[in-house]
Amino acid sequence: MTRHASFPPVVDADTRILILGSLPGAASLAAGRYYAHPRNQFWRLLGAVIGTDLAGLPYDERLSTLIDHRVGLWDVIADAERPGSLDAAIRNHAPNDLQSLVARLPALRTIGFNGATAARIGRDQLGAWADRYRLIPLPSSSPARAASFEAKLARWQELMSR
Repeated sequence: MTRHASFPPVVDADTRILILGSLPGAASLAAGRYYAHPRNQFWRLLGAVIGTDLAGLPYDERLSTLIDHRVGLWDVIADAERPGSLDAAIRNHAPNDLQSLVARLPALRTIGFNGATAARIGRDQLGAWADRYRLIPLPSSSPARAASFEAKLARWQELMSR
């Protein structure tokens, strides 16, 4: 079975909020960009949270806008075997080194996990570092997660509280 790898982190030293997904899906891997599936609500959700129409921007501008808003992006899984795009199909995963990443982010205060798989794996990977941050499990932005945009957004808004 083919192994699929995550993308590099999108962060800088001023990152205050880090959003961690699990592993890019098939559409994202094919496009070479985060959250490329047209029905994935990530860019709409995060755009609503930061008050910017991210979905309407070209991809490079989306990423630079995240950085401008002190929001970072990465995945908890470095690579794994997975047919299709569902997290439930992930097998034999290798983790990304979250501890090394967060150690390089002095302004980091909040970590949001995009979906249950990201939260489960990410908390384990952070280990003792988890106590230093506000951790927010978020409903997955994936179209496989059957909840309304409004219900998801209500939870995603927690990223900006405090």
